[in-house]
Amino acid sequence: MSLRIAERCRVVVDNDWAGDPDGLVALAHHLLSPANRVVAVTGSQNSPVFGSPAGTAAAGTALAQELIDLVGTHRPVVAAGCDVPIGGGDTSSAAADAIVAEARRDDPLPLFLVCAGPLTNVAQALRQAPDIAERLTLVWIGGALGADAQEYNRDTDPQAADEVLGRAELAVRQFPLETYRRCSYSVAELEHDIGGAGRVGAWLWQRFLELPLPDFVQLGEVWPLGDSPPVLVTALDDASSTWSGPPTRRVYTDVDVRLLFADLLARLRLHQRRTD
Repeated sequence: MSLRIAERCRVVVDNDWAGDPDGLVALAHHLLSPANRVVAVTGSQNSPVFGSPAGTAAAGTALAQELIDLVGTHRPVVAAGCDVPIGGGDTSSAAADAIVAEARRDDPLPLFLVCAGPLTNVAQALRQAPDIAERLTLVWIGGALGADAQEYNRDTDPQAADEVLGRAELAVRQFPLETYRRCSYSVAELEHDIGGAGRVGAWLWQRFLELPLPDFVQLGEVWPLGDSPPVLVTALDDASSTWSGPPTRRVYTDVDVRLLFADLLARLRLHQRRTD
């Protein structure tokens, strides 16, 4: 028997699922959290620095669907985005359509659009339906506090980031580079803690083993699970984290890493126990 947890919000989770598996770790956490109802999962393209992005949105979305089926707690809409940045051609997609549809759906629960990749799908959805900016809160892993810092998610589609963040009516919860890098996990911990936490954990660890790393990437002993902090906003509690900025444009400067990852591991183990 478990305590009955009240739903707090609806969540659309958007990510470049074919890239760093930290996004899939975060998706598993959302799916295993009863306080947030995952209503849609949308996929974006990988950065061209890792090779041609052609086909990566669809390939990543297939991985997300595999994880959703394995977890089995939610049956969200799953939709792929485009493989080009917002200024690079036709960016209409099923992913953008899904974001618009959920934002326009009447529901008493607030909607959080969690994006831990380029903001291409978000920008396209806002182009199609500017009215939805006042019907959701964007929770973004991206950008940087340092003016000259390179940051993967923003730099994969900087025009999309400018368009989305330029909408003053859009509420934003941002975890910049300097903050999400605090969510570091050692590779040994990934294998032991996550890889050893039941079928879902083993599946996640296998994604790290199978990730085709480019030759220029020199793997060390640490792997940041930087896509995980939005769970503190949607399912857990951000009271023990810190932020700056006005209420509608909150920029997190520190996160409760203990709460975040202790909860993840507990949920993976409990899921295994309850499904045995």
